[in-house]
Amino acid sequence: MDINEINTAFESIKVQTIGIVSEYGLKLIGAIAVWIIGSIVVKSLVNSFDKALEKSNTDSSLRPFLKSIVGILLKVLLLITVLTMLGIEMTSFVAILGAAGLAVGLALSGTLQNFAGGVMILIFKPFKVGDFIDAQGYQGVVSEIQIFNTIVKSTDNKTIIIPNGGLSTSSMTNYSVEAFRRVDFNFGVGYGDSTEKTKEVINRLIATDKRILSGGQHDSFVAVSGLGDSSVDFVVRVWVKSEDYWGVFFDMNENVYNTFNKEGLNIPYPQMDVHIHKD
Repeated sequence: MDINEINTAFESIKVQTIGIVSEYGLKLIGAIAVWIIGSIVVKSLVNSFDKALEKSNTDSSLRPFLKSIVGILLKVLLLITVLTMLGIEMTSFVAILGAAGLAVGLALSGTLQNFAGGVMILIFKPFKVGDFIDAQGYQGVVSEIQIFNTIVKSTDNKTIIIPNGGLSTSSMTNYSVEAFRRVDFNFGVGYGDSTEKTKEVINRLIATDKRILSGGQHDSFVAVSGLGDSSVDFVVRVWVKSEDYWGVFFDMNENVYNTFNKEGLNIPYPQMDVHIHKD
């Protein structure tokens, strides 16, 4: 190979190199510029989204989650845009990403269900921190709502962790939603005791308890509910503020027991009469 052929080869390589650098160098510079500018725009959009959530009074525990999800989605779109600018074929990439997402979703189906349940609870708010609930066979006060689990403190101070998946799709009783609750009692007196006197004593106890409400739909109710094997049964229904429920429940039972004794009203208990016949 003579010097002319070598020069020609070098010239060809030089031209090709310049062409490659011109083509891909510009694309690379453009992609870098788009990534930098796009990152700034994404950050601005995420901050604006966070401010919009704050103005709409979105739950404070939900805001960081939604903010991070929006940020991730925008950055993924930005990454796909940059890779496309570099000439990378995205069809196969998206297919692989979809297959990987499906595999991860199947492997973490239970966790994703709890995740979705947590989002639903935070959005629709069937209960909030501080509410007393009965769900999934447990009762207690909600102490924390996490994205995967809800933490409940039982009345005997046990910590109960309930997965959000089942909690968001099953029946639940929230005792703290309503401002007022009805307290139901069942009392019995012996046969032969005066029903009128029994009603008078119960109504007197109701009237002396300032926590018991009266008037309109909150009027108390006292009536004979049945004739049992050994007692005349009374049903008593009173209305109280939700926070006074248990105080009134326990105090009324104690007051009825003590007052019935003083008033000569007998509280019967099951008993059996045995008759012996001699031949």
